[in-house]
Formats: sequence, structure tokens, C-alpha cells
Amino acid sequence: MTLAIQQLLDLEQLDQASIGAFLGEHEFPIVEGRRVTFVYRGAADEVNLRHFIYGLPSSQPFNRIGDSDLWYLTLDIPECSRVEYKIERVTDADHVWIMDPLNPHVANDPYGANSVCQGEGYTTPDWTLHDSEARPGKLDALAFDSAILESRASVRLYLPARYRPRGRYPLAIFHDGEDYLRFAELKIVLDNLIHRLEIPPMIVALIQSSDRLREYAADPRHAEHLTKELIPLLESRYPLIRRPSARALVGASFGGVAALSTAWRYPGFYGRLLLQSGSFAFSDIGEHGRGPAFDPVAEFINGFRENPGRPSEKVFISCGIYESLIYENRSIVPLFQNTGMEVRYVEARDGHNWNNWRDRLREGLSWLFPGPLWMVYE
Repeated sequence: MTLAIQQLLDLEQLDQASIGAFLGEHEFPIVEGRRVTFVYRGAADEVNLRHFIYGLPSSQPFNRIGDSDLWYLTLDIPECSRVEYKIERVTDADHVWIMDPLNPHVANDPYGANSVCQGEGYTTPDWTLHDSEARPGKLDALAFDSAILESRASVRLYLPARYRPRGRYPLAIFHDGEDYLRFAELKIVLDNLIHRLEIPPMIVALIQSSDRLREYAADPRHAEHLTKELIPLLESRYPLIRRPSARALVGASFGGVAALSTAWRYPGFYGRLLLQSGSFAFSDIGEHGRGPAFDPVAEFINGFRENPGRPSEKVFISCGIYESLIYENRSIVPLFQNTGMEVRYVEARDGHNWNNWRDRLREGLSWLFPGPLWMVYE
């Protein structure tokens, strides 16, 4: 039990006034070293924490304090952790998951929003926040008919501040690029890192698929579309550096599979890979156990493990310790290393979410494309 909750339990009268005073004196969840206390106030038959930490029971029950409407749960959460969660409130009338009313920290994703527990030592990186001194880049739109995908392809292009048509720029292609913009502050991150000279000015192609579970699941048409259609079109319209070391594929989750499978199908064309929490399902014995959407992924990863080749020159890979995919990502690292690729692998006390992927962008991009600051001082 934490000191704050013990103080509350020690009150002689646990009335509404004392509860209100307690709530007004603290920020929630209450973080005391590794001990984190979640608090909920409201009428309920049961209150549960529904979190996204793989390896723990997904539902953790709160304790009610006496006959009051105050509930609490204390967990041991390591320092620098970041945990997304909701509160499950159970009554005779309903059974709902809600945001934590006492916690102002919120993370958004394509499916909605979650409350965020920031463990001792975690802070939102300053390079993910708007910097008035960083000159902003510009977003352009591009659309064309893809004969390979048999559909209209739409791409957004990030052009760095001080972009010059006579310059020469590396290219990074971000799978789920619109989501990186909305949920991982990608434009702010690029503006800041370029301003701080941590990465060079670069052009970034932001691609989005309306059928990503098919197209990103190692579909050879996707790889052909990027390599044979998109990049030649971009090279005809923008001053790109035309060598493998200046081309990067970036993706998270299924996007990581799409990036890896594209580079594997066109070895020597893409010199840089940034793979975040890749959905690298595979099976040594029996089924992979992740559902039918992962069947083509497992088929590709199983084949890749047997014959990896050397899909790129450098690969940065990251994964959250609290993800179910941590085993697959850890397993693929030595395989990457054995190909002769230069590999950097990073783990974080976080889950399968956009803020985790955002928080790793500085390290990943600056290692793959070191800017003038690192080239001078490292």
C-alpha cells in the first residue's frame, strides 16, 4: 500500500469532504517510486483496471475503501514505464470501459483514446513538442493511378524547411504515414530533428493503405508498387539522392512487415530500415496462433528465417517490453545480425502504441541518417 492511500485509510472520518480534499491534493495515478496507485471515485459494484501489459492478467480489480465511493489499486510498475489503460466500471445497469476521470494524460490512436500512466522517470521527449524556433517543413499531396495495385494511390510528401529544387535529399517512406502524422507527431519530430541538426534535411513519403492487413502482410504487389512505381515517380519530381544508403523504409506493426518484405524482395535497393514492433509472426512447430490475418505474415517470416539474404545495409528495430510481440522481435535480431547488416535494437518499457513508436524516432532516424551534429561530435 502506498503512503498516500495509507494516509487516507488513517482518517478518522472518511466523508465526502475528506475524500474531496484528498483528490485535490494529488495527481493521479499516484506515483511513489515503483509503486503506482490508480484511484477511481464513483458508484460501482466492481472497478477493474484494463491495461495493455502483456504477461499480466488484463483485468486487475480495485479495492473499495470502506463503504465509500472511493476505489484504489496499487501496482509495481518499473521506472520509465509508460502504460496505456482504461477503467472498467461494473454496475447492475451497465458494464463499461471508460477513461480515467482523474488522469489528464491521454493517448490517441486510430481506434480511440486511452488514459496513460507515466511511471517514475518517464517524460514526454521535448523533441516531440512544438518548438517555435524550428522552421516548419511543408506537406505536399500527390496522387496517381497504380497499375500494380489497380487503384488510385495517394501520397503525402514532407518537404523540409529551406527545401531547394536543386538540393539533394535522402528519402524515407513511412507506412501508415497519416497515422504517424496524427498520433506520433511525425511532422513536429522531423521539423525539430532537422532544426537541431540531428538528421539531415530529408524528403518523407507518407503512404497509407485502405486494406493494410492484406497489402502490408508481405504482399509482393506492395513491394513492386513502391519499387517500380512510387520511387521512380518521386525521383522524377523531386531531387532525391539515388543510392541505396539514401533510401529508407519505415513501418510499425504490420507496416514493419511491409518494410522488411519489400527490402527482402529487392535486395540492394533500400539501404536503411526502421522497424517498430514488427508483427513478425512465425512458427517453428505447429501454428503461429495469431489468427488468419497473420497467415501470409507467418509464411513470409518462416521463409525469411530460412533464407534471409541481406535485404538492407542498416536496420534499426525497436519494440516495447510490454507487447505480445516482444518475443518475435527479440528472435529476429540475431537473424538480422547474421546477414551482415548493421543492426541496432532498442527496447522500451511501453506497449504496442503510437507514443512508443514516436519516442523511438529520434534514436532510429539519427542513427540511420546522422545529421551534422552527430557527424561532428560522435
